[in-house]
Amino acid sequence: MSHSLATHPDRLLPADPGTRSIARSLLERVQDLPIISPHGHVDAAVIEQNTPFPDPAALLVTPDHYVTRLIHASGVPLAQLQPGVGARNIWRSFCEAWPLFDGTASGYWLRTQFESVFGWQGELSAETADASFDAISAKLAEPGFRPRELFKDFNIEVLATTDDPLDSLDSHRALAADPSFHGRVVPTFRPDAYINIAHPAWTANVERLIAEASDGGSGYQGYLTALENRRRYFVDHGAVSADHGVRTPATLKLDQAEAEALFNKARSGQATSLDREVFEAHMMYQMGRMSVEDGLVMTIHPGSFRNHHQPTFEAFGADTGHDIPVATNYTEAVRPLLQDFGTAKDFHLVLFTLDETVFSRELAPLAGFYPSVYIGAPWWFLDAPDAMLRFRSAITETAGFSRSSGFIDDTRAFCSIPARHDASRRIEVSFLARLVAEHRISEDRAHELIVDVVDSSPRRVFKL
Repeated sequence: MSHSLATHPDRLLPADPGTRSIARSLLERVQDLPIISPHGHVDAAVIEQNTPFPDPAALLVTPDHYVTRLIHASGVPLAQLQPGVGARNIWRSFCEAWPLFDGTASGYWLRTQFESVFGWQGELSAETADASFDAISAKLAEPGFRPRELFKDFNIEVLATTDDPLDSLDSHRALAADPSFHGRVVPTFRPDAYINIAHPAWTANVERLIAEASDGGSGYQGYLTALENRRRYFVDHGAVSADHGVRTPATLKLDQAEAEALFNKARSGQATSLDREVFEAHMMYQMGRMSVEDGLVMTIHPGSFRNHHQPTFEAFGADTGHDIPVATNYTEAVRPLLQDFGTAKDFHLVLFTLDETVFSRELAPLAGFYPSVYIGAPWWFLDAPDAMLRFRSAITETAGFSRSSGFIDDTRAFCSIPARHDASRRIEVSFLARLVAEHRISEDRAHELIVDVVDSSPRRVFKL
């Protein structure tokens, strides 16, 4: 029987026949386990309201900076990929560029989606652009092709969203109270725009935060109280984690007077760039303190130089494909936080990176000592098959299997979630199969480990 690339049962498995046979057995053990997605960016309202998906271009091309950045790199202006030029025209540009995605993680996920989710089995090309657009559009129009139905079809058990600290969380509340919805959609506290003084809306955000959530407090203490109150509000609505997207993972403990002086200086518009860095590092320390107190898992996503190309940012805004990874220092950066909370009972700190050189040099050794530290799964530019294999190889000899977070899909693209998790599972069984073939672990133990890596780890690390 012939198989397409998207449905071949041995996709991403080892080429060596003996090792592949072991991997197949391991994959069978976890292939049908439910999806646990403890960090992502799908809008809860889309699921709560069961909103129909838009046209193929609006669903799969224009919002996906993985896709648009590579098409742009080939010489296609981003203006040709904007909603104003028409969905079918955007789709044609995408289909013409489809060969560019050979070998990329995006190409793998998209190919899997086209066949497994949308039922399109042909190749994409300039010649098939209209036919594929029409076929996928017809699928999107089907009554059963709605977010809630797909949530069930995808076998998602838990899906975490990413939410503003002052969000009402009405959609989360409605889903939790709906007896017809059997999944779990949990919010995530994301305070970046309230902590990073350089954020253009920081002052307005802080004023609103204090006004709405400080219990009548004011100034720096009112600010801290308001953050604590909103975190508790998130916990009451099912949140399990607080996420922090920062340039660097720096942490710093200031005394009350120093922190208050910096806060007041920032509110008056007089903070320097150094002041901003110091204040954000201090607030990361405060976020750790709050996590120890309220139990929210603290996750840190650092290392991206945002909006690298200013003309593109001015024309098209943020998240349009020109964020570039930078080197990251973790060992010194998180030491102030770990000095006080690294051994605190039930504190969980999940550290992600875009700099894979720190996996073996810093993150595995940190997680191999501190009971609070877990190694975040390969993220963003590293959530690709070969990079995921490098990650597992880099961390395991120092930290074993128990100190990693489980897979994180980190996606806004709801329809790509099963493809991403399937890819991760195939990479994990490939790594374990090699250890079995090399007589480094037993096959029985590998069967235990793969269940732990795929299912138990995310539940344990994110307190699910």
